[in-house]
Amino acid sequence: MRNDPKADLAAAWESFKADDDIRARDRLIIAYSPLVKYVAGRLSSGLPQTVDTADLVSYGIFGLIDAIEKFDPERGIKFETYAIARIKGAIIDELRAMDWVPRSVRSRARDFEAAYIALENRFKRVPSDNEIAREMGVSSQELRAILTKLSYTSVISFEEMWSSGADHDDRMDPFGSIPDETADDPVHMLESAELKEILAGAIDRLPDREKTVIALYYYEGLTLKEIGSVLGVTESRVSQMHTKAVLRLRARLHAAQGFLPVG
Repeated sequence: MRNDPKADLAAAWESFKADDDIRARDRLIIAYSPLVKYVAGRLSSGLPQTVDTADLVSYGIFGLIDAIEKFDPERGIKFETYAIARIKGAIIDELRAMDWVPRSVRSRARDFEAAYIALENRFKRVPSDNEIAREMGVSSQELRAILTKLSYTSVISFEEMWSSGADHDDRMDPFGSIPDETADDPVHMLESAELKEILAGAIDRLPDREKTVIALYYYEGLTLKEIGSVLGVTESRVSQMHTKAVLRLRARLHAAQGFLPVG
């Protein structure tokens, strides 16, 4: 009789959660390890070639282990969805700890966000690249070069933008916002709903092509190269559009949360 993979996984979960069986935990790590390779591959497409994908995988394994240890099967959340967020977070935290992005590049990201919000408030519409360049005091060509460099800083879990600017301990776990009949938290649920509304509004205000990139990348799971094929542009061009979209969204969330002036 052939083994039933689903039954084996269910048995491993039951054994680990009931008895803290380390061997059961190891079986779960092996079974779900392809998730780590998937997330590492997605993230590596936006990183410099000097960042080894194998290193990302090793960072992600810690996220997978953390997800397995903290996952509660009784909440009805699909483990793969929960684990991907944890794996992304572990990889991004490690990359940030390495401080592989120059301070000057991070400063340019803040300059872009501030210029975007100032112009949006002034014109009551999404500003063009040329307008942002003038506000930043650079040429259009220099802005494109800046965006290319900033593409290395736009590696971010989409869910993390919900809590952009918050202290680490105060950041919301998006999966924690799912209603739990045994532990309702109306205040938490209200805050989550407000942030979702802000993010949805910010996405809706994006230029059409950037909105398409966000939808294809975060909701459809396409790579930047695949999105380039869909839009008929190069992968580097898609990377720039993705970077601008992330910076616009982050700027809008910062403004909504009081970190940037809002008109």
